[in-house]
Amino acid sequence: MENHELLRRAEDLLDRCQRKGCVTVTGFLSPAERFQLETWGKKRVGCRLLFYGGQPDSERTLGFFLPEEQDAEAFEPKAYLRAMKLTAHFGRPGHRDYLGAVLGMGVGREWVGDILIDGETAWIFCLPSVLQHLLNLHQAGRVSVTAEEITPDAVPRLERRVEERSFTVQSTRLDAVLAGLFKLSRTEAARQIAAGSVSLNYSQSLKPDCLVHEGDVLSLRGMGKGKITGFGGASRKGRQFVYAELYL
Repeated sequence: MENHELLRRAEDLLDRCQRKGCVTVTGFLSPAERFQLETWGKKRVGCRLLFYGGQPDSERTLGFFLPEEQDAEAFEPKAYLRAMKLTAHFGRPGHRDYLGAVLGMGVGREWVGDILIDGETAWIFCLPSVLQHLLNLHQAGRVSVTAEEITPDAVPRLERRVEERSFTVQSTRLDAVLAGLFKLSRTEAARQIAAGSVSLNYSQSLKPDCLVHEGDVLSLRGMGKGKITGFGGASRKGRQFVYAELYL
């Protein structure tokens, strides 16, 4: 579903960027919002749009509108965000615990980026305007935590766990690829699509016959999401090979 408020704000940011010749920036975007903004930006004349969330593979990212005179290679997006480290004491809070604690402090979701967790330690990217407030966070779930500011570069790169999968399809229709990726029958895949449980590139898809392409992200409610990394040649039976990563 199209987010009209997001696009309205984007129009304002693009207009200010072009009129004043300055960088303008969104809040942290979800993957669905980023995809929608990228699609929108490709249709706007003179729109120079860059995304960054603290690390190259960040899930939640800021969107930067760059003026014509701005050298994209010299632009430093890290100056527009901050990072904090949280150490838990006598427990291991999960993502929901940390996010709940942040939102419970009155901080909007768009002001906070990825929350990375490794054992008793968590790292959070955020906007500069909310960092000092977030440093007062002392509890996540039922566990006490200690917060400290660190540089964005000090946040470690946590390896994303994926399972590589390969399968064959008669065609690259959504129902066929979904069935192969999540090991479902074609009938069950079609049923899940009709039930509204499937997203293609972070937007709900109700069309089982829409085509899937390399780089597309498929999500199935309750079973996770995966990315199509490529297509191969044909099998002996004339079926096409599909290669994918399932996020664990």
